[in-house]
Amino acid sequence: MDALDQITTTLALSMGLAWASGINLYATLFTLGYLANTGNIDLPPDLQIVANPMVMGAAGLMYCVEFFADKTPGIDTGWDAIHTFIRIPAGAMLAAGAIGDLNPTVELAAAIMGGSLAAGSHATKAGSRVMINASPEPFSNWAASISEDVVVITGVWACINHPVLFLIALGLFILLMIWLLPKIWAGVKRVFGFIIHLFRTDNPATNQIPPQ
Repeated sequence: MDALDQITTTLALSMGLAWASGINLYATLFTLGYLANTGNIDLPPDLQIVANPMVMGAAGLMYCVEFFADKTPGIDTGWDAIHTFIRIPAGAMLAAGAIGDLNPTVELAAAIMGGSLAAGSHATKAGSRVMINASPEPFSNWAASISEDVVVITGVWACINHPVLFLIALGLFILLMIWLLPKIWAGVKRVFGFIIHLFRTDNPATNQIPPQ
């Protein structure tokens, strides 16, 4: 039973950090460092660096920047586009680091699974934001961003303190993500198709001769 508990705890931490990184990497890093420094978790050797005050300071500063960028329509989509190249590799690294020095093969498998999970949660977040930005009011952006922050912080805490419940919730999220992503992708294509149509040279709205 102890071996099963250890496997469950390690799997929840590994996949939990990868999932959370795809949504908000900086909140994930800061929360993990805070929990380590307050004695709520003993980090594997490869993850102990996130508890360093300098790393926590950098993560906290970037979280403050993301806090405002993520709540501004249009800017949040640009921010997500840039972080495609940051969140996914970081999710893979955190997933591998959470495994510890068990076996290089296991670490590589964790990195592959973690990177894929981070890519999925990132695509779900970024795609849904494009659709939300089609709404003219900013309140939906604020609500979505604050909800994501709360979910990430709560998720990191849960994957450490309640690994079994977290893994069940993560499984449900993956099923929801598989169902949602095709619909989100179709919606994103419609939004960008509409924008491209507005700027096409053969669009009558863009070819009107201004009054003299």
